[in-house]
Amino acid sequence: MKTAAIAMAAAVALAAPAFAQSNGTLDTFVTRANRIPLNPLAALRPDARRLMNEANAAFTAVGAENRAARAAGRRPPACPPERMEVNPRQLLAFLNAIPQTRRTRMTPTDGIREWMANRYPCPAT
Repeated sequence: MKTAAIAMAAAVALAAPAFAQSNGTLDTFVTRANRIPLNPLAALRPDARRLMNEANAAFTAVGAENRAARAAGRRPPACPPERMEVNPRQLLAFLNAIPQTRRTRMTPTDGIREWMANRYPCPAT
């Protein structure tokens, strides 16, 4: 079960350059993620691998935005710990809770940014 969680976390949590080229929406990402079973064999599926790449790229992009904001002296959109644990079910539930009309106008990176801001808000200064 832990392997499935790790595989889905990677699938749902971190987006790749290939996705940026496809200009997919968060709604498309969530729809595809909902079809992937949460089991250890899911990581072997090509569609799961594509989602993992998309999720990896989204987490990487949001992390870079956070670092750039700090470097520029601005408050970042989220303040996650150095190493964060991602529960794929909780992440997917959060993304599914975003109304579909909003998801169609968002990218996976937007969804990850919103999830991180919700889960790891920055302290008031």
